[in-house]
Amino acid sequence: MATGITGINEQPDAGAQLQRLQLEQRAKAGASWLVWVAGLSMVNSLVSGFGGSIRFIFGLGVTQIVDAVSHQVGSAGLVLDLIINGIVVGLFVLLWHFARKGQKWAFILGLGLYALDGLLLIPFQDYLGLAFHAYALWRIYQGFQAASELEAMGPIGLATGGDIQPR
Repeated sequence: MATGITGINEQPDAGAQLQRLQLEQRAKAGASWLVWVAGLSMVNSLVSGFGGSIRFIFGLGVTQIVDAVSHQVGSAGLVLDLIINGIVVGLFVLLWHFARKGQKWAFILGLGLYALDGLLLIPFQDYLGLAFHAYALWRIYQGFQAASELEAMGPIGLATGGDIQPR
């Protein structure tokens, strides 16, 4: 007996379920770049703040600039450095949180901010960092594409916990 509602008497297509899972995995993988950039930027700031000389190319250019300026200020600069960089890193963590949930605006804002951050590296001739920014932007964009495809697929039937959609 047909009810006119998808998902009650029908099992969702296994191929569609597999495609949805693959897209979810791609979206989360793209989003994860935002949290990696945030985390490694904070590690860079901490290492710099405590006098270390190593740094990851995976971090944010803006945090490197804040680190350099804070060293000019002296010991009080370390606290200011951690506060400012904490806010910047926190923003990227927040974007990661929403991007993992498939929120396209978080991907777009993350892409925009990270692209602007990459432009900061040009005057310092940090071409390796710029190349990494380009690669990370590509991976974040792939996550955005997957989130867009998921949104276009719409919700699926009850058997997978999705919404009920009329035909």
